[in-house]
Amino acid sequence: MNKQSFTKKAIQASSWYFRFATFILSLVMGFSFALCQTTSNKAFTVSQTAFGESLSGVDYKAVMNEPKAQNGSIGASLSKSELKAKKLYPGGIPFGIKFITEGVLIVGFCDFKMQGQSVNPSSAAGLKIGDRILSIGSKALSSAEELTKIVEESGGKPLPIIYTRDGNKKETVITPAYSDNEGVYKTGLYVKDSGAGIGTVSYIDPETLEFGGLGHGICEGDSGVLIPISKGSVVDVNINGIKKGEVGAPGELRGYFSSGRVGSLLVNNDCGVFGTLAKKPINLPTEPLSIGLKNELKNGKASIYTTLDGCIPKQYEIEISNIKLNEARGKCFTVTVTDKALLDKTGGIVQGMSGSPIIQNGKLVGAVTHVLINDPTTGYGIFIENMLNAAQMPMQRAA
Repeated sequence: MNKQSFTKKAIQASSWYFRFATFILSLVMGFSFALCQTTSNKAFTVSQTAFGESLSGVDYKAVMNEPKAQNGSIGASLSKSELKAKKLYPGGIPFGIKFITEGVLIVGFCDFKMQGQSVNPSSAAGLKIGDRILSIGSKALSSAEELTKIVEESGGKPLPIIYTRDGNKKETVITPAYSDNEGVYKTGLYVKDSGAGIGTVSYIDPETLEFGGLGHGICEGDSGVLIPISKGSVVDVNINGIKKGEVGAPGELRGYFSSGRVGSLLVNNDCGVFGTLAKKPINLPTEPLSIGLKNELKNGKASIYTTLDGCIPKQYEIEISNIKLNEARGKCFTVTVTDKALLDKTGGIVQGMSGSPIIQNGKLVGAVTHVLINDPTTGYGIFIENMLNAAQMPMQRAA
C-alpha cells in the first residue's frame, strides 16, 4: 500500500480510518481494495489502490451522476455458440475506479465526554467495526454527511438504525449523546462512504464498449465481503512505479489518475467489475480476438498483457496448470510467470495486475486474479467465459 499520511479529524460520526491510512473527514475517502485475503491458501487478489492521487480525490457529486450499479448476483450463462461468436479486445491497460457505497461502513469508534463521563453511544447500541448502516431514523443513508446531520439535529432522541453484518440485515436503536467539548450530539463512530483504486482491464466488446476487469470483485480488506457499490466512475490511469514482490510480501504497481471520467462502473460481483466506456482506448494491444472456452484451455504455455509503465500494455509469457473446469468463479487455474523480463521487473504477479488478460493459442481465455503470498511467481486465473457470464446484466451505455 502507499504510505501516504493524512490528518484525522474526529467529528461526530464521520472521521475516516481504514486498514492502511487515516483520512480527513471533510474529504470523500477511500476503500482499499488491495490485499483482500480470500482463502486460507494464502492467496490475495491483486487489485490496487490509486497511488499518484490521494484517495480523497473522489468527486462525490460527479460520481452521483452515474447510473445505479448492481452487486453480487451472477448473470445467466451464455451459450457456447454465443461465446464462440464473440470477438473481444484484450485489455491489459490500467483503469481507475471512483465509487460510492450503499450506506456507510463503520471503520472505528471514538469515545467522548458527556457531563464528564466517557461515553460511546454506538458501542452501547451493539454496533461493531465492519457493520454497514443503511438507514437511521427511518431515512436511507447515502453519505457520511447525512449521518452527521441527522445525529446533530436529533436533540438526543433515540434513533432506529437498520444495518448489515456479515450479509445479514439487523436493527438496533442508538441514542446520541451531547459532547462536552464539541457542543453537538454525537454517536462516537468513524465511518466512510466512498473509495478509489486501480486495476487492469480484461476485455472490451468492440460493438458495445462494455468492459470487464479485475477478475474478482471489489471487497472489504479485512472480511473479504463484496463492497455494495451504489455508483461508480471509470478514469484513466498511468503506471509510474513498481514495488517488486517477495515471499511473504506481494509487490505492487504504483500509478495515478491521469484524466477525467471515461466510463461507468455498473456491476461488482465475484467474477469482476463490469461497465461501459465512452470511447475505445487508443492503446489496446491487439485487434479483437476469439474467445477460448474453458474446455479448450490446456496446461502449458500462454501469455498475458499487462502494463508496467505508463499506459501501454506489453505481452509476457506464463504457464497454465491445474485447470478446474467446474470452478464457477475466480480461481479456475494456476498461473506461473516464466517471462524473465517480467520476473526481473516485478518478481512475478503483483497488485495492480488483477484482470490482466490471458492469451493461449491466439484466443482470449481468461484473466489473472490472485497471487500467492508465499510464491509471488504464482497465482490464479479466471476463465473468460466466467467473466462474460457474470456480466450478463442490463448495462447503460456511458455518455
